[in-house]
Amino acid sequence: MARIGGRNSFMAWVVGLGCAAVVTVLVALAVPAIPTGIQLIGDTLRGTASVPQAAGERVSVERATATPECRALYTEALWAQLTQRVGGDPVQDATPPVTVASGLSAALAPAVRVTCAFTAPNAGAIVTSVSDVAGDAADVAEATLLTAGFDCIGFGDGIRCTATTDAGVEEQIVRDGVWVATTYQGWRPDHYIERMAQQVWPG
Repeated sequence: MARIGGRNSFMAWVVGLGCAAVVTVLVALAVPAIPTGIQLIGDTLRGTASVPQAAGERVSVERATATPECRALYTEALWAQLTQRVGGDPVQDATPPVTVASGLSAALAPAVRVTCAFTAPNAGAIVTSVSDVAGDAADVAEATLLTAGFDCIGFGDGIRCTATTDAGVEEQIVRDGVWVATTYQGWRPDHYIERMAQQVWPG
């Protein structure tokens, strides 16, 4: 077969070897970046990278729920117990605290944070309101509630008053500028207030 004019076999070999050397160098430089690239792609697909949590750090109570303010009031176990009983999240709104103690709401002038109503089919309801009040509201609340027939005891730096009414059991907690008003109708989890206090007054 006739050779093509102007073609040099030696130069072709030199150029081929040079190209191979360049490709080898590029591959060698790229190999260390492969794991980083894979991780970056994975993080992008997941939407966000995980953030390590410091030892002893308080676990966030934010959850995939339509009632995040109510969710923040309860420990994990108590929330699970309540939502399982009612078959879902509570009704969350800004309804003022309920009490049979005449004049208590007017005296405390609460700024409602949230009211959470857990209503179980054929088993009653638990309604809790959390409100901000004046720092000295515990003394005012105790005097008013005792007059209304409540039994009151100390609760941290505040007071805890309970009464049985025609509607069920009513429990009023006023402590550190926070008023937690709860009514129980038909059911009441063990240590409801104590478990909630871990979230409302942490530490």
